[in-house]
Amino acid sequence: MSMNFLRLIGIVALTALAQDARAELKWEQTSVDLQPALGDKQAVAHFKYENVGKTPVHFTSVHASCGCTAAQTQREQVAPGEKGEVTATFNIGGRTGTQVKTVTVQTDDPDPSRATTVLTLKAVITPLLEIQPALVFWQNGEEPKPKIITAKANKDAAIKKLDVASSTPDFIAKVDAGSAPNEFKINVQPRDTTKAVYATLTIKPDSPSTANVFSAAARVMPPPPTTKSTLSTIRHDLATPAATAASPSQ
Repeated sequence: MSMNFLRLIGIVALTALAQDARAELKWEQTSVDLQPALGDKQAVAHFKYENVGKTPVHFTSVHASCGCTAAQTQREQVAPGEKGEVTATFNIGGRTGTQVKTVTVQTDDPDPSRATTVLTLKAVITPLLEIQPALVFWQNGEEPKPKIITAKANKDAAIKKLDVASSTPDFIAKVDAGSAPNEFKINVQPRDTTKAVYATLTIKPDSPSTANVFSAAARVMPPPPTTKSTLSTIRHDLATPAATAASPSQ
């Protein structure tokens, strides 16, 4: 039997032993969908794992994609056959809609394809109120008729009424029941549309589960440039002498 053949057998055997002795972190799932309840301050995802290899696994880095999410492991080393989890905590704050956050986990696994795992947390946050439109406006000189902002309340919020206040006395705001359950109609009316004015409408629901305050806006647009001022500008431009030409030679 040749020496080269024996060396080849030795290399294959060592490779097989190395693969058999390797560490391998197996994740139960790498993506979690959450639907936080109304009033929740945080959404927490649990990513479970198990070391199905023959050697310990060490975590070298656990990093969240943004400052609003914190991630932590139960331990820095996972022995063969041991289970655990990485916890990702998303601070909701005033965010609404679909929020997607990631946590990048790195281990000392020598195989690059397994050394880095990206965990994904998706939270669908239903707002307490959906306000449409966020701005109502009137053209300058338009008839000052009321315009409507619709506020649709979350069905779990138990909102019975809304209080609406304008930041200036130039607008009157009144709340009526909407045409559907959990719906309110905010009637906004300017006192005068002959002058430009802007106001913020502060909307406060009476829900016991939250102290959130919402806002919309109302505006009377400034008047367009008048024809007279435009003609004056044109006449002024025509009357302005052009750059002085060079004097003809004497």
